[in-house]
Amino acid sequence: MARTGYAKGANSGHVTQEKPRPARPASKKMVASTRTKLCRSIAREVAGLSPYERRILDMIKSGGSAADKRVYKFAKKRLGSHKRAVAKREDIKEVNAAQRARAAGA
Repeated sequence: MARTGYAKGANSGHVTQEKPRPARPASKKMVASTRTKLCRSIAREVAGLSPYERRILDMIKSGGSAADKRVYKFAKKRLGSHKRAVAKREDIKEVNAAQRARAAGA
Protein backbone atom coordinates (compact mmCIF):
# COMPACT_ATOMS: atom_id res chain seq x y z
CA MET A 1 0.00 0.00 0.00
CA ALA A 2 1.30 3.44 -0.88
CA ARG A 3 1.40 5.98 1.92
CA THR A 4 -0.61 9.15 1.49
CA GLY A 5 1.37 11.53 3.65
CA TYR A 6 -1.66 12.20 5.88
CA ALA A 7 -1.42 11.70 9.62
CA LYS A 8 -4.72 9.79 9.82
CA GLY A 9 -6.46 7.21 7.68
CA ALA A 10 -5.93 3.76 6.22
CA ASN A 11 -2.65 4.59 4.44
CA SER A 12 -1.35 7.16 6.91
CA GLY A 13 2.33 8.00 7.28
CA HIS A 14 5.32 9.31 5.41
CA VAL A 15 5.20 8.78 1.61
CA THR A 16 7.51 5.91 0.76
CA GLN A 17 8.16 3.55 -2.13
CA GLU A 18 7.54 -0.10 -1.34
CA LYS A 19 10.46 -2.44 -2.03
CA PRO A 20 9.65 -5.73 -3.76
CA ARG A 21 10.35 -8.53 -1.30
CA PRO A 22 12.29 -11.61 -2.45
CA ALA A 23 10.40 -14.90 -2.30
CA ARG A 24 10.81 -16.69 1.01
CA PRO A 25 11.91 -20.34 1.07
CA ALA A 26 8.56 -21.35 2.61
CA SER A 27 6.78 -20.36 -0.62
CA LYS A 28 8.68 -23.11 -2.47
CA LYS A 29 7.46 -25.73 -0.01
CA MET A 30 5.57 -28.74 -1.42
CA VAL A 31 6.85 -28.17 -4.97
CA ALA A 32 8.89 -31.19 -6.01
CA SER A 33 12.01 -30.57 -8.06
CA THR A 34 12.67 -32.39 -11.32
CA ARG A 35 15.34 -34.53 -9.66
CA THR A 36 12.98 -35.53 -6.83
CA LYS A 37 10.22 -36.46 -9.29
CA LEU A 38 12.66 -38.62 -11.25
CA CYS A 39 13.94 -40.36 -8.10
CA ARG A 40 10.41 -41.08 -6.92
CA SER A 41 9.33 -42.48 -10.28
CA ILE A 42 12.39 -44.76 -10.43
CA ALA A 43 11.77 -45.95 -6.85
CA ARG A 44 8.11 -46.70 -7.68
CA GLU A 45 9.19 -48.56 -10.83
CA VAL A 46 11.81 -50.67 -9.01
CA ALA A 47 10.08 -51.31 -5.68
CA GLY A 48 6.47 -51.36 -6.87
CA LEU A 49 3.54 -50.83 -4.52
CA SER A 50 3.65 -51.39 -0.78
CA PRO A 51 1.24 -53.97 0.69
CA TYR A 52 -1.32 -51.39 1.83
CA GLU A 53 -1.15 -49.70 -1.61
CA ARG A 54 -1.80 -53.06 -3.26
CA ARG A 55 -4.81 -53.50 -1.01
CA ILE A 56 -6.11 -50.06 -2.04
CA LEU A 57 -5.57 -50.99 -5.70
CA ASP A 58 -7.53 -54.21 -5.14
CA MET A 59 -10.39 -52.23 -3.53
CA ILE A 60 -10.45 -49.89 -6.54
CA LYS A 61 -10.42 -52.81 -8.99
CA SER A 62 -13.20 -54.69 -7.19
CA GLY A 63 -15.21 -51.47 -7.43
CA GLY A 64 -18.69 -51.23 -6.06
CA SER A 65 -20.76 -48.16 -5.29
CA ALA A 66 -18.94 -47.15 -2.09
CA ALA A 67 -15.42 -48.12 -3.20
CA ASP A 68 -14.13 -44.54 -3.09
CA LYS A 69 -15.33 -44.07 0.47
CA ARG A 70 -13.89 -47.41 1.63
CA VAL A 71 -10.55 -46.62 -0.02
CA TYR A 72 -10.53 -43.19 1.62
CA LYS A 73 -11.31 -44.58 5.08
CA PHE A 74 -8.63 -47.26 4.75
CA ALA A 75 -6.02 -44.79 3.50
CA LYS A 76 -6.88 -42.29 6.23
CA LYS A 77 -6.42 -44.93 8.90
CA ARG A 78 -3.01 -45.85 7.47
CA LEU A 79 -1.76 -42.34 6.62
CA GLY A 80 -3.31 -40.30 9.40
CA SER A 81 -4.77 -37.27 7.61
CA HIS A 82 -7.57 -36.41 5.20
CA LYS A 83 -5.28 -34.64 2.75
CA ARG A 84 -2.79 -37.51 2.54
CA ALA A 85 -5.57 -40.08 2.18
CA VAL A 86 -7.24 -38.22 -0.69
CA ALA A 87 -3.87 -37.72 -2.42
CA LYS A 88 -3.00 -41.43 -2.05
CA ARG A 89 -6.42 -42.47 -3.39
CA GLU A 90 -5.92 -40.31 -6.50
CA ASP A 91 -2.35 -41.60 -6.92
CA ILE A 92 -3.44 -45.25 -6.82
CA LYS A 93 -6.31 -44.48 -9.21
CA GLU A 94 -3.72 -43.13 -11.66
CA VAL A 95 -1.66 -46.32 -11.21
CA ASN A 96 -4.79 -48.37 -11.95
CA ALA A 97 -5.55 -46.30 -15.05
CA ALA A 98 -1.96 -46.73 -16.28
CA GLN A 99 -2.17 -50.50 -15.77
CA ARG A 100 -5.46 -50.67 -17.67
CA ALA A 101 -4.06 -48.56 -20.51
CA ARG A 102 -0.99 -50.78 -20.69
CA ALA A 103 -3.22 -53.90 -20.80
CA ALA A 104 -5.42 -52.39 -23.51
CA GLY A 105 -2.41 -51.41 -25.63
CA ALA A 106 -0.69 -54.79 -25.42
